[in-house]
Amino acid sequence: MSALDSLYQQIILEESKTRRGGDLRNDQLDGQHLPANVGQCHQLNPVCGDEITLRIETADSKVSGIHWAGDGCSISMASASILSDMVVGLDRGEVAALIESFREVMRSRGKLVADEEILGDAAALSGVSKFPARVKCAMLAWVAAEDALSQTL
Repeated sequence: MSALDSLYQQIILEESKTRRGGDLRNDQLDGQHLPANVGQCHQLNPVCGDEITLRIETADSKVSGIHWAGDGCSISMASASILSDMVVGLDRGEVAALIESFREVMRSRGKLVADEEILGDAAALSGVSKFPARVKCAMLAWVAAEDALSQTL
């Protein structure tokens, strides 16, 4: 294992335990009657059972908060934590570009090298792209964020 692979593995393990943004409580999961600046999405990976409910709050066209609740493998939980740390303060276009960059790396089957300047710690998940069965695990929170953001004004 290379030093970079080892570092990436360490980031994934630490993030899956940290769960930044993973503070959405069970009593908050009902997505009905949310304010116009709040969107929520539930995603399930039926292949492995990973699931997440993610809520995004916006103010002045920027993400002002992200909260989620989920259960799953270290890849999906680390991915949600990393995403949560990255998107607060970004405007819609920046979030969309970030999600698209991550999606492109994940779909590359290991052919694209993640640009750490763009993806930050999410680049640690780039090795997942070599394992198609795990790509959905890494993408779960990102797809939920994309949908939740589209629900906000």
